[in-house]
Amino acid sequence: MTPKSRLHIPRPPARPGDAPDFSYLALSQAGAVARPDFTTPAREIENLAHELVRVLDDEGVANGEWDPELSKEQLIEALRLMVLTRQFDDRMQRVQRQGKISFYMQSLGEEAVSIGQGMALESGDMLFPSYRNQGLFILRNTSLVDLMCQCLSNTRDMCKGRQMPIMYHNRQANLFSVSGNLGTQYPQAVGWAMASAIKGEDHISASWVGDGSTAESDFHYALTFAAVYQAPVILNVVNNQWAISTFQGFAGGERRSFAARGLGLGIPGVRVDGNDLLAVYAVTEWAAQRARQGHGPTLIEHVTYRGGAHSTSDDPSRYRPKDEWDAFPLGDPVKRLKQHLVKAGHWSDEQQAELENEMKEVVLDAWKEAVTYGTMTEGPQLDMRIMFDDVYEEMPENLKRQREQLMELRGVKS
Repeated sequence: MTPKSRLHIPRPPARPGDAPDFSYLALSQAGAVARPDFTTPAREIENLAHELVRVLDDEGVANGEWDPELSKEQLIEALRLMVLTRQFDDRMQRVQRQGKISFYMQSLGEEAVSIGQGMALESGDMLFPSYRNQGLFILRNTSLVDLMCQCLSNTRDMCKGRQMPIMYHNRQANLFSVSGNLGTQYPQAVGWAMASAIKGEDHISASWVGDGSTAESDFHYALTFAAVYQAPVILNVVNNQWAISTFQGFAGGERRSFAARGLGLGIPGVRVDGNDLLAVYAVTEWAAQRARQGHGPTLIEHVTYRGGAHSTSDDPSRYRPKDEWDAFPLGDPVKRLKQHLVKAGHWSDEQQAELENEMKEVVLDAWKEAVTYGTMTEGPQLDMRIMFDDVYEEMPENLKRQREQLMELRGVKS
């Protein structure tokens, strides 16, 4: 009998109540993957899209050719920024549960991606973040008060109440607006990089999407344009194993790595341990050299894990084991960097506790200031007249009349 075709339905390896199972993850030993010259053509380094670049081993020791040999001061600063990001997330998660903001998304477990990459890039490089890249904003000195006020939609909201929480931007720091329409930032980053090349600049761009967004058309448009025009851009896929409630296999992750998506177009792909700050830094630095010296784009897949819920609107206990993050074989990025510093004799448990308490106080002080500009339930309130601003260079008469009518209904003089 001739075999009949059948439909394949991807299934996560473990469901609620099951033991966590990460046997599907292809891992490499720390230091086992060779570091090629950044000028090497994509066809000669296809292995990087399937192996896993790792520097830190399970004991916290740096190994291999990818070790960026960061200084003690750089490592401590990276740890401080990751701890600050985590404390910021924890505060905002809790205030959402208290009803003080309407929505929030943590980057719990993914802090090394933003901090490691942000440190390896230059201030003139343009970043097109996704919604779990708050570490990029913190690293580029965006005020915590400003980030909080955006979530509060208050009188100091950078978006003037026109965006949902966590859709930050910072034009002065070269951070593009976070988009809720997933994937749109990818072709925008490629376009910016093409413009930079046309102008003869050496600035590059970088963008981030999750594993689920690789199924969006914008992802494929961006890769095609980047490959054809050899745009100086780093395109990142943060594979945290889960989209909203869908296992990464539904985006094609069980067939080939996400890093391999660019190989057919001639874009080198690199799989990196996204919970190893040293490896993330090193791979980003390598990709940035390629881009800056005319060798085109790189697609980086960061293998990591979403430690918390997708958002405050999500309950992950309904679709994955509760203890899955504890069992993730690549561990916690904050703990791993701390372990590395301790192993090198640069840090201690006491210093770690002091740092966490210090960052908690920094976040608390910022929150106390942020709420003075208004909350969801307490004033001051945004001036309603600003909804008519920033659309036309010169406001047309019909909008002027609408604004006047609104103010009359509210009993406010124009």
